[in-house]
Amino acid sequence: MAAFRNLVIGALKILEAENIAKTTRTIRDEPERALRILGITYNQDTQGTGSSPALL
Repeated sequence: MAAFRNLVIGALKILEAENIAKTTRTIRDEPERALRILGITYNQDTQGTGSSPALL
């Protein structure tokens, strides 16, 4: 977990975040934000086993 946190902090520095401490607290409460910062897509519909995608 520390490596992941350090990776996100590095990305925040590159993105010139104004307040890294505040941003990391927000990410702690909403971890999917870290995935967006790193460019990783997160789709809750495909998580788990045996679930089928929702039909539109």
